[in-house]
Amino acid sequence: MSPRAGSAGPRTLAFVESPVQLLNVLEWAHAHALRAGNSQGDAPPGPGLTLVVLSPTDPMTRGQLRRMAELARQEGYEVRWEEARGGATAPFQTVGGLAGPLRRATRVVMGDPFSRYVQLLLTITRARDLVVVDDGTATMEFVGQLARGERLVRWHRKGGRPAPRDLLFAPVSSAARRRLTPGGRRSVEVFSSMPVQETPRGVTVTANDFAWTRARFGPPHVTKGADLVGTSLVETGVVDGERYLAAVRALAGAHGATRYFAHRRESAEKLHRLAVETGLEVVRPDLPLELIARRGPIGRTVLSFPSTVVHTLPLALAGTGVKVAVCDIDPAWLTDTASPRAQGFLSGVTGTARDVHRLSRVSAV
Repeated sequence: MSPRAGSAGPRTLAFVESPVQLLNVLEWAHAHALRAGNSQGDAPPGPGLTLVVLSPTDPMTRGQLRRMAELARQEGYEVRWEEARGGATAPFQTVGGLAGPLRRATRVVMGDPFSRYVQLLLTITRARDLVVVDDGTATMEFVGQLARGERLVRWHRKGGRPAPRDLLFAPVSSAARRRLTPGGRRSVEVFSSMPVQETPRGVTVTANDFAWTRARFGPPHVTKGADLVGTSLVETGVVDGERYLAAVRALAGAHGATRYFAHRRESAEKLHRLAVETGLEVVRPDLPLELIARRGPIGRTVLSFPSTVVHTLPLALAGTGVKVAVCDIDPAWLTDTASPRAQGFLSGVTGTARDVHRLSRVSAV
């Protein structure tokens, strides 16, 4: 039995669907242990924590999740891997198998409150303590929507007409939003490295400073060059692919970047073309970039478009001398189908970032 799993079964269940979510559950557990008074960070978050991986089908994401799951096991946590999308019957088997542990859990930690899977599981649990850990910039939108009493919709989809399946799922989504609203004896915590400007009434916001990452990895070897961080804005339909390639080429040329750290959702076709046309070495990280950067080697300058890393990398690399620089998205790069919220949201991601250098927009023609 895991040293952190209580004899009566796990009292804390954490549901993750991405490597970054799993990393931030480990950061939350570490911070919770420190708040409990153990300066070594070894006290468990409650009598037991079990991480439940609701595995996606994307090979890159699965690979990173397996590496992160191994790190979690090394920390002494139990990991339960669920093939949640492994066929037509998989969701029923997954939900059925988790119903018992969910009803017994006193705390539920989740990395993506927008996930239909997570929203469905929230309708089953009786847990009075709910925790939302970072899922990147989406956390900013979640907190704002909760504060304004709006339905939970991912920022890059907001503004479009709801699909038929969205309408069918609406009652579950509404029930999940009510569960995520503090009331009575139910508490809600948001554990985040992102800026929270609209705090919902009754919600506790706890800062994630990547203490676990800094304690376990590095400091890194810092090279003289520059590295560029990729984004999946093309894959999500926000930014035009041709404009993005031109912007990467211009940014790399202006700053002498030699490596391109690909986002796990970037397509192989786009990355191949990017490597050919820019000469950049495309790196497919096997762990979240915060850990890759902390282990090193990493460039003295890290270039990024608006994304989560402009908030997280300065924290993970604190004290190393690495400069994180962000280049804004030009409105001309947006696709015709991009959400009306896209430009304002991306500008907000950049504008609220701390300890980063702002770069002038590059020409993408």
